[in-house]
Amino acid sequence: MANPVPLRSRLRRYGTSYAMLLPFLALFAAFLIWPLANSLYLSFTTFDGINPAAFTGLENFRRLAEDTRFLHALSNTSVYVVASVLIGTLLSLGLALAFGGPSWTHRIMRTIFFLPSVTSSIALMLMWKWVLFPSDVGLANTIVRWFGGTAVAWLATPGLTIPILVLMAVWGGMGYGMVLYVAGLGSIPQEYYEAAEIDGASAWRRLLHITLPLLRPVTTYVVVTGLIGAFQVFEAVYIVFRGTNSVGGVLDSGLMIVPYLYDQGFTHFKLGYASAIAWVLFLVIFVLSLVNLRLGRAMKEL
Repeated sequence: MANPVPLRSRLRRYGTSYAMLLPFLALFAAFLIWPLANSLYLSFTTFDGINPAAFTGLENFRRLAEDTRFLHALSNTSVYVVASVLIGTLLSLGLALAFGGPSWTHRIMRTIFFLPSVTSSIALMLMWKWVLFPSDVGLANTIVRWFGGTAVAWLATPGLTIPILVLMAVWGGMGYGMVLYVAGLGSIPQEYYEAAEIDGASAWRRLLHITLPLLRPVTTYVVVTGLIGAFQVFEAVYIVFRGTNSVGGVLDSGLMIVPYLYDQGFTHFKLGYASAIAWVLFLVIFVLSLVNLRLGRAMKEL
């Protein structure tokens, strides 16, 4: 058994490296580890930001199980996540297959679809709010008028809230997924397609048996990052649908977990309760991401 390296020798050998890491470690601890630990502690307390925190154990988490608004936000978020991630992933793959070539036309199309992904989310949400403005000023109602229809209260119709949020998410994010899929398609050896074509495989069979299986790592990444982003949706709800009395729009039709967390923490100053919501959201995202990674690994081994 090899003798352990003495601490003094290790410090002499790696001391400079450790010293160079200290500024990063200090910032990491101050701006990530400490806030996370403090948030976890606050989730077990009642705290309004002014008076000292009072430890209440699991009371906040028990309240969450009985909070109808939180359960409604969780339901809305689940529907939104499933729809936006599924549709966004399929459209990203479709765009990559359609515009993944080296021609200038394909490059221009990829740039056009990718632009919303690198544009300020605040600017995009303000644009969507103008598009969906209820009067004739809004672009959507202007187009409806052109075809002889009547103006639609896009932002005041509860049944349209989730579809509109999904539309905004897919439109703004599918370009990012497209770029990832284009990179994945470029890494597939062309010899596979040539051999399959010689064997008489159709384009559809080449897609099913070559392209999609070899794109599983990219698909896993797109789905996991899409899940994380969709569960944390905030700007779309807060800017486009927020009303004077409800952060979730008309009848809380657009209420999501993060806007509800913000409402409880920074409108009603229930910071302990908001911390509990944040940790429940973290656990949900962590479990779903772990399941997706496991499924991706299991499918890769098939």
